[in-house]
This record gives sequence, C-alpha cells and structure tokens, in this order.
Amino acid sequence: MLGSAVINHRRHVGLQKLSALAGVAHSSLGPNKKFKFIQDDASGESALVCSCFRILENLELTCAVGQLVYETVRAHQKVYHSGSGCLLFLAGAWSRVALECLQRGISVGNITSAMTEGMDMCFNVWRKSCVSIHSLKKEKPESNAATSDGSELQQLKKSVSEGSRNINGNERRRMKLSRHFCEAVTVSSESQNPEPPDIAHIAECLSHGCVDAMNLVVEASRVQSDRACATFDVSKLMTCVLPGLPEHQACTVPGCILLLSAEQAAAAHHIKDQPLKVVLIDGDLSGTYRHLGFKRLPGVRRVGTEVSLSGLSKEEEWMEKTVTTLLNLEVNLILVSGSVTERVIQLCSRHHILVVEKVKVSVLKVLSDSSGAVPVTYATQLNKRCVGAGVKVTIWRELRSCQAKPSIAVNVSAGDNSQLVTVVLTSCVEGKLQALEDRFWACAYRLHHALKDEALLPGAGAAEMLCVHRLRKQAERDVTQQAANPYSSVILHLMADGVIDYLSTLMVNSGKLSKPQARTAVSQKLLDCNEHVESPENFTRLLLGGEEEDGAVSSSFDSSDAPSGKVYDNLSVKQEAWRKALDLVFLVLQTDSEIITGIDQSAALEENLMLL
Repeated sequence: MLGSAVINHRRHVGLQKLSALAGVAHSSLGPNKKFKFIQDDASGESALVCSCFRILENLELTCAVGQLVYETVRAHQKVYHSGSGCLLFLAGAWSRVALECLQRGISVGNITSAMTEGMDMCFNVWRKSCVSIHSLKKEKPESNAATSDGSELQQLKKSVSEGSRNINGNERRRMKLSRHFCEAVTVSSESQNPEPPDIAHIAECLSHGCVDAMNLVVEASRVQSDRACATFDVSKLMTCVLPGLPEHQACTVPGCILLLSAEQAAAAHHIKDQPLKVVLIDGDLSGTYRHLGFKRLPGVRRVGTEVSLSGLSKEEEWMEKTVTTLLNLEVNLILVSGSVTERVIQLCSRHHILVVEKVKVSVLKVLSDSSGAVPVTYATQLNKRCVGAGVKVTIWRELRSCQAKPSIAVNVSAGDNSQLVTVVLTSCVEGKLQALEDRFWACAYRLHHALKDEALLPGAGAAEMLCVHRLRKQAERDVTQQAANPYSSVILHLMADGVIDYLSTLMVNSGKLSKPQARTAVSQKLLDCNEHVESPENFTRLLLGGEEEDGAVSSSFDSSDAPSGKVYDNLSVKQEAWRKALDLVFLVLQTDSEIITGIDQSAALEENLMLL
C-alpha cells in the first residue's frame, strides 16, 4: 500500500498523482541532503538544487494537482523556510492511505473524520511532550555528564514534566484549520518574566546538520544583542551572496550590505562616508507602476487636451520630473523595494544620486525608524516630510575580482542601534549559492520560531514515534469498543504506517540502514517501549530516555552536530507541515470524488464533505 503508485486513469487520478509527485521529497529529508542537477531538455539550462521546494520550483508542473502542491509548499516555505519535505512526503503517504481506504469501500466521510481525529491525537501528544526553551539551559551543564546511575535519564524526565507543565500551564494554543493554511497562534495566558533563553544552546539543538549556517545565525544574534537590548530579530536580518570566494569566508556584518553595478559604484564613491538624505520607495520606481490595489476601469480611455511640445515620451517626462524633484529635495540615496529600470539608475547616477533596487521591506522599515524617512509608493508623492537624514554609505569591499562586471559592495547604515545585520554568503561554485542561502534562512527561522513558540518538540524522530504509538493504541481500543466510525481502527493503523514510512526514509537517508532495516528498527523500538509502558507519560520517558543501542530511533539518524546529543524540532513548524499535508490530501480526495460521482447537496451533507 505504501509503495510506488501506479496511475489509474479512471478513478481517483488526483490522489495517485499526488502520491507520485511526493516522490521528489524522499531524497530531501533529513540532515544529509545531496545536491542534484535539474536540466531543461529544450533549452539546455540547468539548476543545482538540494531541497524539496527548489525541486518543485524548477519542475514544469502542468497538471492541476501539481500546481496545487507547488502553491501549498510555497505558502509553507514563505512563512517557515523549513519542513517542506516533511509536508510533501506525508501528503504522498496519506494520499496512499486514502486510496487504500477507497479500495476497501470506505466512504470519503469516514476517511476524513478518522484522519482528522488521528491528527488531533498527534497534536495533543505533542502539546504534552514539548519542552520549554527556558528549561534547556538546565540541560547543558549536565549533557556530557551521564553516569551509570541514570542521572541523565532523570534529568530528561524532569525536563519533559517541567516542560509540559510550563507549556500547558502558561499558554493556550489556538489552531486554525482552513484551506488557506493559516499558521498557529500562541496566546499567553499569564505574564511572566523568565530569564533570557540560551540562544546558542537552542540553536545547537536545532542545527539539524547545518552547523556552519547555524553558527552564522548565532553570530548575527550576538551582533544584534551588542547593538541593542534584544535577543534575535529575524526581520532585521538579510543576506548577501558573493560568488568566487571560498565558503569559509562567509561572515556577519552590522548594517545592510548591498551589491552595486558599475553605474551605481560611481555615485556611491561620490557620496560615501557623509550624512545623506534618503528616500524610501515601497514598490517599483517607474512611471507606469501601480500598486496592487489599483484597478483601472474597463473600457475607459484617457484623452489628453494638452499637446506635449517637448517631444518627449511619457516615461521620459516622468523621469525628468522625478529627477527635478529629487534635486530640489537634495536627495542623495534612494532605496526601492521593487524594481528600477537601468535608464533611471543611469540618469540618477549622473546627478550623483545612488538608487538601489530590491531592498527588503523590513530593511526599509528599520531605516525609516532610524532616519525619519516616510516610505512612499510613487515618486510623485515625495515632499520634504518624506525625506530622511543621517544615513551613511561606506564602501565595504571592491568586487572586481569576483564578478565579470565591475562592481562594489557598500554598507548602508543608520545609527548604532538599528540592529540591521547582513550575513555574507560565499562560494566558489556560483550555482551553490542559492542552496547555501536557503540553508541559512532555514536555520534562522528555526531559531525564530523556537523563540516565538517558547517550546520545542523532541527531535530525531521522537515526536513521530509518539504519534505512531498514540495512533496504534487508539486503533486497538476502537477494535474492542464500539467506535462511532466503524473504520477508524483500520484508518488509524494505515495513518501510523505512513508516519513509519516517513521515519524509515529519514533513517535510510542517514546512510546507515536500508529501508527494511530501518522499518525493523522503528518497529523494534516501539515494541521495546510498549513492553514496559504503563501510561502515555511512561512511554514518552522510555522513548526519550532509553538506552541508545543499535536499532534505537534516536541513534539511527541523530545529527552529529550537537555534542550534547540533544536534537529538537520546532513545534509550530511541524504542526503546520502535518496540517497542510492532510489539508492537501482532503482537497484532492474531495475533488476526485466530485469528478467521479458529481455533487449531490443532500449526499454532501450526509458524508460531511467540504464544499469548496
């Protein structure tokens, strides 16, 4: 059932396509990711990728299911920057569960209700087993001091009761399930002032094999803390990629590092190291740009009553008026979140005005707060009240040896407390820079969400093992008891098998075990814990604190980057990845059913179908 899917063109093609497409996620799971080339047979162009999201981005997905999968993964990646491989793999595994149930004659309503119940069980287990980030500080001094008297086991047990009590006692988690994939919202029920978390130790536990990238994140956090009283603000973090340099030359720099072309370089040299007047444009710097809310009336044409005597086009007239306005306001620097045409950059450079495009909106906000500049959407809105002051541009590095086109890297800063930090990523292989940048942002957002959630899940497969145990126990109860859904036992068992398939794939990707050996190892670990378990709490302690002999899940694919041996996962990221995976399966399942059988409103109500 959990093997490769064969497309049946007559029934539930959507689920089969989803299962087949999810195969691209298998090799991108776990810390040991390998680079792959994707080549376009028509153009001959190729891309170097090593993540599920980048693979999907470079594939030509023409079918509706492919587009839905890509949009779902892209929405998740945009917010969390990690967990996309988990999302797609489980969507494929649970689509095969739905197909198996349909082949057994189980109705769509029973499938969706049982799988939703199973998901709620998993989330409930995670809420009880998550650990407060403030309790991780207590683990660090004792992490390498395990003795034969079981002190490490007792310490682990203590961190899981304390952690559960801290989370369940001080917070309420409000989850939102919808087709729009809304993220979890944490609502604090008590106001406390805990000690600042140990960011370095939390980052170490979340590095997941990306040690170099996470070290850059920790260093960026230290730079921010030195410049202001803060811990880690991912919105004030940016990256700059430099090809041609070895990877070990990556570094963190206070301020905003921007790459400039030859035309921009001349203007930068003219205004460097002096207080500047700055203008911030939130959009494209163009005469034809209109913001997203602008809507032209259909069928309406604008007829001009004045004849242009200058002989200039509308774009040229706009540029002339814009440059005149900038000169009157004595502006030296323009930062734009959108695009700027080469013609505008050249014209401004002649007047020693530096224009930089594609600057992060969060950077514009920081510079706005520091300089007093008011961001505008159009250049025609500019006036004296919009112009900021106190921003400086310094030449950070000449890059003539790194790029074919002469250019420089400048540092734009505004005050000593702006907390802007740029992480400069380097590589001699230019095609690898995208993957290095993705890896860095994955680490940065893992730390960000850990601090936001104030909680972590036991990692290295422990959270998934807890779910498998819970699903199987409930399935056994449903066999002996009269469950409302007569098929819940079968569905929960199949759902647990999908999670086991995910775990065994992670172990295979570690390079230590084959797929049969990995499944055997998972089954043995579950059996060992079940033989000594008296309650769910005892199962958690046995799973997390048991001896790491051959076959133990944690020893099979733990990241070797954590000297303490502790590996954790983000609570909100994993919850949303699993929730989106199930949402995706339900959406395709319902669509398939509507295509095959049509829509009957009365039947839809009886079967509890989601009406789109």
